[in-house]
Amino acid sequence: EYRGTHELLINLVLRDLRGRYKRSVLGWTWSLMNPLATILIYWVVFSSFLKVEAPTGDPSELKSFVLFLVCGLLPYRFLSESMNASVESLLSNSNLVKKVYFPRELLVVSSVGALLVTFVIELGVFSLVLLAFGNMTLPWLPLVLVLVAIEVAFALGIALVLAPLNVYLRDTKHFVGIFLQLLFYSAPIVYPISLVAKDANVLGVDLPLRDLYELNPLVSLVDSFRAVLYDLRFPDTGDLLYLSGWALVLLVFGHWLFGRLDRRLAEEV
Repeated sequence: EYRGTHELLINLVLRDLRGRYKRSVLGWTWSLMNPLATILIYWVVFSSFLKVEAPTGDPSELKSFVLFLVCGLLPYRFLSESMNASVESLLSNSNLVKKVYFPRELLVVSSVGALLVTFVIELGVFSLVLLAFGNMTLPWLPLVLVLVAIEVAFALGIALVLAPLNVYLRDTKHFVGIFLQLLFYSAPIVYPISLVAKDANVLGVDLPLRDLYELNPLVSLVDSFRAVLYDLRFPDTGDLLYLSGWALVLLVFGHWLFGRLDRRLAEEV
C-alpha cells in the first residue's frame, strides 16, 4: 500500500511539472525567467528609486542589494506559490476526487512537491551566483537543505488547511491573494529589518513594534536563509526552534483538519 501511494505521489508531481509549461515555447525556461523578472522589478524600484541599501554581510562582508533581495524572495515565492497552488488543488482535480478513491492529501502534497523541485533548482542556480560573487556557500548547503525541509513542512501544513477549506468556502482563494500581499511586506524581504522601528505609538498606546513584528514566522524564515546564504553564518537558534515549532503545529493541525473535512469532499467539489 505504501509503495502504491509513493508511486502515485511521484506520478502526480511529474504530471504537475509537465502540465505547468505545456505548449509553452520557452518551456522550463519560464521557471527561471519568472523569478528573474520579479527580482529585476524589485531591484529597480527599491534599490534605484527608493535607495534602500543592503547591510554588509557578517562575516561574509558581502554588500549587494540584489543578492540580499534574492535571499528573502526565493523562500517567500515558494511559500506563496505553494499556497496559491494548493488552494485550488482539490477543485482542479474534481474528476479524480469524485470518481477514484485514493488518499486525497496526495493532490495537495503533489502541488507543493512540484514547486519544491523548482525551488531547489532556483536555490542551486543562486548558490552558483553567490560563488561567482565570492561567497563560499558550498559548505553551508546542508544547512540550506535543513531550512528547505522546515519550510516544506510549514508550507504543507498551510496547504492541507487551505485546500479543503476552498472546497467548502470558495472565497478562500481570494482571501489568500490578499493575505499574501500583506505577508510580503510584513517580512524583511525588500528591506533590512533595521528599518523597522523598535517602538511605535498607535492610538496613544506605546507598542513594542519590533517584538510584535518578529512574531511573524516569515521573518524568522527570511532571516535564517539570509544568515546562511548572505552572511555565511549559522542562523539564530531561537529562529530555528520557532520555525520548527510553527511547522510542526501547522503540519499536525493541517493533517487533522483535512481528515475531518475529507469525508464530504467528493460531494462538495
